[in-house]
Amino acid sequence: MKQVFLGDYVRKRREDLGLTQGQLCEGICEPITISRLENGKQVPSYTRIKALLERLGLPGSRYFALLSKNEERMETLRKDIRADVICFERAVDKDRPQIREQALAKLEELEQLAEPDDQVCRQHILSSKVSLGKPDGPYSFEERLDMLMEAIRLTVPRFDLEEIKLGRYSMAETTVINQIARCYAHMGQKTKAIDIYCQLLKYIEKNDQELPKYAGHFCLVAHNYAIDLGLEKRYRECVEIAEQGRQVCVRYGDYQFLPGFLAILAECHYFMNEKAQSAKRYMEACYIYEAIGDEHNLHIIQQEMKDRLGLDMPY
Repeated sequence: MKQVFLGDYVRKRREDLGLTQGQLCEGICEPITISRLENGKQVPSYTRIKALLERLGLPGSRYFALLSKNEERMETLRKDIRADVICFERAVDKDRPQIREQALAKLEELEQLAEPDDQVCRQHILSSKVSLGKPDGPYSFEERLDMLMEAIRLTVPRFDLEEIKLGRYSMAETTVINQIARCYAHMGQKTKAIDIYCQLLKYIEKNDQELPKYAGHFCLVAHNYAIDLGLEKRYRECVEIAEQGRQVCVRYGDYQFLPGFLAILAECHYFMNEKAQSAKRYMEACYIYEAIGDEHNLHIIQQEMKDRLGLDMPY
């Protein structure tokens, strides 16, 4: 793709959304960089182009960019760190120190490679550290919240939790906002967390459907949102969000959160005295957890099903 075509592409989308150059680039690069990009005179780094396109609700796969060896290594590190964070969050306590150690080593290398003014990369580093913790263990929830607010304001300086709908965000930025909501939930402020999830889910549904990772991103937020609604005993709302998440999983063939949504639905139907529907969803969740080898969650669901409904899996 020619540089001028990329510039035309960015300009048209920006103008369609009614954004100024300053609004689009805030926290990512200088307005002059956008001006040069749109005029075909400059192409920013891979990281910045990706963040700009995601703010515009566009998939980065629609453009072609040659990566320098440095950028290629940084992109590899980012992917590896994301995988390590997922592995860390799913691991049992005894395995976490080793995963944390290897991930923090990659974060240190990434930090050394990143340019001082690469706020997008700095944001990724800071949000990853929140998930992984320090070498000797996790940060406190208060420390996590402070770090996450610092992370989001690296690229969205005027970020306001009360007005999430007014912003334009990359997927990395919406991931940080999701982390902020989780942090409030863990601190016992579930009403605050639910409000953030509600705003964020509406934003993703409205603006991100063209992005390749839309389904997984939507389901991540919906899953956390539904959990907190259930904990607050707002079962009807919980069923609505969990069912919406289940349908997105099926429609887009992205099944990571499917058994979780089924388990949430099973629990809500039980407390709403809809026992037949509860049993159906419990059975479905059990079969999927068994199929993917998630013994931890399988055991939890089987025990709930036994205690609440007196049912065992028929195998």
